[in-house]
Amino acid sequence: MSTVKKVVKKALGDMAFNRGGGAINWFPGHMAAATRAIRDRLKLADLVIEVRDSRIPLSSANADLQPQLSRKRRVIALNKKDLANQNILHKWIHYFDSCKQDSLPINAHSQSSVQKLLDLVELKLKEVISREPTLLVMVVGVPNVGKSALINSIHRLASARFPAQEKTKRATVGPLPGVTQDIAGYKIAHQPSIYVLDTPGVLVPSIPDIETGLKLALAGSVKDSVVGEERIAQYLLAVLNTRGTPFHWKRSNNRRMEGIQYESEDKPEYNPKDLRPKRRKPPNASDVLYIEDLVTEVQRTLYATLSEFEGNVEDENDLELLMEKQFEALQKALRIPHKPSEARLMVSKRFLTLFRTGKLGPFILDNVPDVAPVS
Repeated sequence: MSTVKKVVKKALGDMAFNRGGGAINWFPGHMAAATRAIRDRLKLADLVIEVRDSRIPLSSANADLQPQLSRKRRVIALNKKDLANQNILHKWIHYFDSCKQDSLPINAHSQSSVQKLLDLVELKLKEVISREPTLLVMVVGVPNVGKSALINSIHRLASARFPAQEKTKRATVGPLPGVTQDIAGYKIAHQPSIYVLDTPGVLVPSIPDIETGLKLALAGSVKDSVVGEERIAQYLLAVLNTRGTPFHWKRSNNRRMEGIQYESEDKPEYNPKDLRPKRRKPPNASDVLYIEDLVTEVQRTLYATLSEFEGNVEDENDLELLMEKQFEALQKALRIPHKPSEARLMVSKRFLTLFRTGKLGPFILDNVPDVAPVS
């Protein structure tokens, strides 16, 4: 058992990601109904776009749907590629190729990226496009992997290509998992008519292990309130420490981590929640420099605590002690006022926001399997 798994098991005990039971009840009732609806519609689909998070290419797969999906024409769209380590992402593409499975890294907010996906979809449908008047493409995936953002981008591209097409509403997009709770169809092409079906994000009724559940929570596919921000932040710290990530930060950004910082007489009050994508004016130069300074301070803090640590990060007891010191140091780095009842929670929330918005660098949490699984 890896050190991270041991720490997770010790710290979180018998926390269970089970439907309707265990210490964590994370499978909302609407997911059961949505799963049944998706299964029924999958029978009619000519092709499936399975959207996964590039940071967790395996953990973000819905295992319950895989047997049915593997029998369909399928493209795995690895979304949020801008948040993933590109070198490791290439290895994942090679892995899927070895499984004879089409996959493509995408950014659902980039029209050129989405166009490449549509080109691949059209290629996959070429063999049936001549004999079927209507084709159905389903978009499926677990919550918060970017399905609705992808649907919106596809619709914008289709509207530009077919301006006379009847206007349809955009898919609902939200920052929390589980926003899309209905299945809706969007016409994207004529002759033949091609419809893209958006579906709710659904998880499996039970997750095979705690670490997989924490990866989903860290990526935002399980609501923070279900698992707890402190637990998720503790898992993130365990991953960073056991991988030696702070040492990589030091090598790649040595001068700033040596102490060259942006200094301002009047630093603005900054909330990392503002990093979440939304319609707002771009930050001014001072804000950008302040964010860089904040991130550098966090990276330097984690490097200092890890490099000064005399214990063994491969020992779960030692690693726990290290993480306790890091929580205290991060409170200062993140400039959180000393409020014992709230400080640890605020540290966790801000630390997680920096990770999720890519400010701490690109990551892939899943390890590439050595051997391709048997379909």
